[in-house]
Amino acid sequence: MEKIQWEHVREDRLIFTNTKSKKTRTVPIRPELYVLLCGCGNRSAKRLFGSRAETARKWLNRLWDLPDGISTHILRHTFASHFVMAGGNILTLQRILGHSKIDMTMRYAHLAPSHLQEVLSLNPGVLLEKKWRVCGK
Repeated sequence: MEKIQWEHVREDRLIFTNTKSKKTRTVPIRPELYVLLCGCGNRSAKRLFGSRAETARKWLNRLWDLPDGISTHILRHTFASHFVMAGGNILTLQRILGHSKIDMTMRYAHLAPSHLQEVLSLNPGVLLEKKWRVCGK
């Protein structure tokens, strides 16, 4: 996040390039975040957060008071956890985080409130039973 450049900020998304996986990734953002970024950032600088991670931390502290010792990277994990707890799709999360293998993303699966309940409602036996009821069998 510290390396994102203004040219990669769009009204509806952020574009991450030169990622660890070497793949370009696009993440949707809300219009309110775009307005906030434009209002707080220095558009004449190449990078959104300047040249150092400390700059990103100072910028983020304008929004949240991060305790000492907490890296900005924790926000990535916090986002992922809350996304899953709110019912977000694990495959969507994989794409947003840029994980090449689902195993990395599955670390968050236990936080899904209904991850086991879906087995009861979405298994093939239940779906067949519903179909039989409709057919009168």
